Amino acid sequence: METARDGVTAGRRDTGNVTGWGQGEIECWRPRDLDGVRDCVARAIATRRPLYPVSTGLNWGYGSSTPPQPGAVLLDLSGMDRILNEHELKHGASVAVIQPGVTQRQLRDFLAEFRPDLGFNVTGSAMDTSILGNALDRGVGYLGPRREDLFGLEVVTGTGQILYTGFRRLGKQSPLAHTHPYGLGPMLDGLFFQGNYGIVTSACFKLLPRPACSAAVSLALRDTADLAKFLDGLALLKRLGVMTGVTHVGNQARTQASMMSGIQQYLQQSCGIEGQRLEHEARRALATVAPYEWTSLSGVMGSKGQVKAAVAEVKRVMGGIAKLTVVDDAKLETGMRLLHPLRHAWPWARANAAAIAAIRPLHGLADSSPTDAAIANLLWRYGRPEAAATELDASDCGLIYVNPALPMDGRGVVKVIDGMKRVAAARGHELHMTLNIETTTSFVAVANLLFDRRNDAAVANAQACATELWKYLRHEKLEVYRARADMMSDLVDDADAFWRTAWALKRVFDPDNLIAPGRYNLPHAPPETPGTPPIRGV
Repeated sequence: METARDGVTAGRRDTGNVTGWGQGEIECWRPRDLDGVRDCVARAIATRRPLYPVSTGLNWGYGSSTPPQPGAVLLDLSGMDRILNEHELKHGASVAVIQPGVTQRQLRDFLAEFRPDLGFNVTGSAMDTSILGNALDRGVGYLGPRREDLFGLEVVTGTGQILYTGFRRLGKQSPLAHTHPYGLGPMLDGLFFQGNYGIVTSACFKLLPRPACSAAVSLALRDTADLAKFLDGLALLKRLGVMTGVTHVGNQARTQASMMSGIQQYLQQSCGIEGQRLEHEARRALATVAPYEWTSLSGVMGSKGQVKAAVAEVKRVMGGIAKLTVVDDAKLETGMRLLHPLRHAWPWARANAAAIAAIRPLHGLADSSPTDAAIANLLWRYGRPEAAATELDASDCGLIYVNPALPMDGRGVVKVIDGMKRVAAARGHELHMTLNIETTTSFVAVANLLFDRRNDAAVANAQACATELWKYLRHEKLEVYRARADMMSDLVDDADAFWRTAWALKRVFDPDNLIAPGRYNLPHAPPETPGTPPIRGV
């Protein structure tokens, strides 16, 4: 049952999620606007009840809407779903000022109707995920790190103060407010990425002009013994600026998992295949179209000449060790037009037509078209193919991420991959892994464990495996680049000067520790130790 007060709706929400770790059912407040958020903060101060802000709460594999510490009231910002500068966007602006509840689907639909010349950096997650929430947790888009897409934040601090970063502090009448990303003086924006110093209620989000020409470049590694060389070659192409977007290097488990649902759907709906034969045909199609252990996917874009030159350079650097495939919309359309009529008579044609059907929505990521395909594959795997992507937390799917940052060194990365695989195998798990080349200096790995949440032993085993994977990374002097809610208390160290400084900043913006206690920060004040300067706020 929900009640409304001062523009804020109150109710309760179950925090159960795909990681198998939650805080049970907790109180939930849903403000509709900035004033509602400030009212919630005032109530938190008056009652000493901490708040845990979420955008849409679809942070799957990281804890979704679960607070890292007990006792918090969930602050659901999904009702704050306005694009605040719609008028300016319709008349030529190229930056969207968005609230936390604005989803990938919503922005896609708006641009399709009013600004078809613009796109944006989409993620491979579902269409109804929050753009702002993902970017603030340093998610990775198809075209680059989402953190680089945001500037000019509007923040409600733990004291109820409204803070604008960069030149947005000059007011919306300033021509710099929504255009210049840096401002003057210290850049405070970074404090609110993976931070708990305030509640971000809106931000400027960069949009992108649609290129004249684009293509997806896929490279399949012929021999796994060359994986280090393969990664070094891809890293070189990134540093040279040939691969302009993020290069995704997936292992076979990841590649096949990302295609299975789409392949089965095609075989079932277009070929009339059912039952055990459907499973057999789908497996055979996967073996036909995705036989390699490691496959990369990246986008190149620009003029036709630029795309042609980029593909030629990719072939020069990588052609000796990898099979090159270049895909664009025209090739997909032609392939389906030729293969679909032959689907009943020729198994090879049926397998490849099914693969094209599965690839199409994934290929659309390069064209700023978000898709539910990745979540649909999980729902299919756990017996809920008809469910909406937003229902993943209510399914039997178990999903835990352990995502390390890695150096841009092929041999070093292969060593870590092999180590992680050994740890997972000891627990009976197969790692689904993608290596993302999002910057010119490092990789990040997106590695997940899958398990059945109906089985308590499977849940406990997966959680133990995730802990052991993280400990292995720590042993190798590495760290995750993005953390789950259940990891937060283990990540921080009250003797580390970094985390003590993070806490000192917490005292500046949120002196009562009311905003997301323990999220990417110490859960409470560290003890004073001899020889260490005392922690004080300003």
